[in-house]
Amino acid sequence: MLKKVYLALFLVAALSCKAEPRVSTEVEGSPNLKPDIQQSIVAKELVNLIENYHYKKVTINDSFSSDVFDRYLKALDPGKAYFLQSDITEFEKFRNKLDDDLREGDLSAPFYIFNVYQKRYTDRLKYALSQIGNKFEFSQDDQYTYDREKLPWFATEKEALDLWNKRVKYELLNLKIAGTEDAKNVKTLKQRYENLLSQSSKINNQDVFQTIMNAFTEAVDPHTNYFVPNKAQEFNEELARTFEGIGARLQVDNEVVKVMEIIPGGPAFKAKTLSVNDRIVGVAQGKNGEFVDVVGWRIDVTVSKIKGPKGTVVRLKIIPAGQELSATPRIVELVRDKVVLEDQSAKKTIKTVTADGKSYKIGVIQIPAFYADFKAMQSGDKNYKSTTRDVRLLIDTLKQQKVDGIVIDLRSNGGGSLPEAISLTGLFIKTGPVVQVRDARNRIDVDEDSDPSIAWDGPMGVMVDRFSASASEIFAGAIQDYGRGIIMGTQTYGKGTVQQGIDMSRVIGPAEKLRLLAANKTNETGVIAPVSDAAPQFGQINLTMAKFYRINGSSTQHKGVMPDIQFPMVFPSDKYGESSEPSALPWDTIPPSKYVQVRDLTAIKKQLLVNHEQRMQTSPEYKFLKEDIIQFGKRDSETSITLNEAKLKKEREDQEAKNLARENQIRIARGLAPLKKGETKPKEESDFVQDASLRIIADFIQLKN
Repeated sequence: MLKKVYLALFLVAALSCKAEPRVSTEVEGSPNLKPDIQQSIVAKELVNLIENYHYKKVTINDSFSSDVFDRYLKALDPGKAYFLQSDITEFEKFRNKLDDDLREGDLSAPFYIFNVYQKRYTDRLKYALSQIGNKFEFSQDDQYTYDREKLPWFATEKEALDLWNKRVKYELLNLKIAGTEDAKNVKTLKQRYENLLSQSSKINNQDVFQTIMNAFTEAVDPHTNYFVPNKAQEFNEELARTFEGIGARLQVDNEVVKVMEIIPGGPAFKAKTLSVNDRIVGVAQGKNGEFVDVVGWRIDVTVSKIKGPKGTVVRLKIIPAGQELSATPRIVELVRDKVVLEDQSAKKTIKTVTADGKSYKIGVIQIPAFYADFKAMQSGDKNYKSTTRDVRLLIDTLKQQKVDGIVIDLRSNGGGSLPEAISLTGLFIKTGPVVQVRDARNRIDVDEDSDPSIAWDGPMGVMVDRFSASASEIFAGAIQDYGRGIIMGTQTYGKGTVQQGIDMSRVIGPAEKLRLLAANKTNETGVIAPVSDAAPQFGQINLTMAKFYRINGSSTQHKGVMPDIQFPMVFPSDKYGESSEPSALPWDTIPPSKYVQVRDLTAIKKQLLVNHEQRMQTSPEYKFLKEDIIQFGKRDSETSITLNEAKLKKEREDQEAKNLARENQIRIARGLAPLKKGETKPKEESDFVQDASLRIIADFIQLKN
């Protein structure tokens, strides 16, 4: 008993010693969100972690604070559509103070900035709502500047309202050109802005804290990221490609959660009691739990109520698709289970390519990410979900179907699990090093494939693009270094840093946890309730601890992997990729590993390039791709659009006619019937880059033979 009294006294003292915030977060007309003790503790610990354990040996000082300040303002108002110059001038006093504030766990300044932003945001939306019913003149030659990033902040409130008046005019004009009646357009736009206001009102202090921490960690490097608890769960589920729940994708539609998709194989799919477009208005836990009305809730909060441990029961109140919300809801009872996201997993197709009168079957394996269910793996589940396991099964199937070659499609694959990149490489080589990793102490580890079995020893290629990153670059680089296959596409992203996921509850000390528990368990009279052993969730940081290097000694950082056969890059490297990030780590080299090439493909690559370039000279799709790149550059530099109905309509009609003519030119070249104006293109979309890459692999098969 005496021990409990001392503990209570300690906790009261800890709470009373908390320093007062440096800045008042109160802003009239704002919801006035405030940081909590947990966020203060996490902020302090993150500063400590980054200064002591980050690969870059970062010092959190005034210069760093200034960078965080700029990033935070840009995150809140990237198009300069909300803040006034007077706001920015006032905020300047915080520019060189955020480093000290974060070190002390004082988040009052960034929360104050957010509350000002929230007031401006709400005021702008309310003003827009008030303008929707106006009679606009669409024959004038005025312009709406939709991107103000490079312009000064609004000098006056009037200047801001003038822009928002033009925004409303533009959105009504957009709806008008689509062919709907004015009255319906007004109703549609009004509902759109009301929904935006409603969603804005649901923002909580965790959302603000996430935005602050994003600005903080991205000033360190682009891939050190902190996740608040619910975002950490989403990240880990995405990496595992599994979660425990009912197996349905949900979306908010007019304040009500709607079922957008039933995931094949999940509990909802098997029970057949839930349908697409059903609306969920209530959730209850277990067979006898009370229903909670979830209309108007945030989507993430509703999802957290519906998800839960495997084997537990959740009951839903459903308004069936097509019925009014006033209809009597029906009750659906589901037993939660492990749900595997197959549509986000590796999958295969077989393509037939004809070259010099001979047909070749090529298996295409699309890998959206390098995923692994570490929880299932650690628990001893022999059937745990992973990229390598899935791809091995796909290769076995392709071999049974007697394909002549295999292409691994890593386009837009942002990476994921490093062990999966290593084991996947092992499916195509006997044994040997795959990647080198150097830590902050300059120690170099070489990660090898030690499994001598090979899943596929035939001709292969790897497709990459500007958004192939991290683990994708390790795999593509290893295949290239070993001479195991042909790399096709564009220069990759250049993300060559290693992150370690750290559960913040393992970092934060016992005294801080007790202090937080006390704060959470103090009732209105200030009496400390009994302290339990359960620690609250503190989120997760993915901290950059090391750098990747190819086995040839070159870092993948900044430069990425350069394909053997290159296609024109649609997304410019100065705006997309690691080289566009000011805080990115530099490129460098280390000594190469000892490895033996499977084959020297130098001569074959030269011939493949000659053949490819000859085909491209007469390819209409290649010509259009280069035109698209020029057009993309022009559009990317545009910041405004006409509000003249006749001009805007003509611009769009001309573009539609150009697109139709282009599409028909491609279809005729492929031996297909041309489309008529207004006719919908068949679902089987052509993929020019994939088609051209498969033709390269067909050449490769011929040359190898």
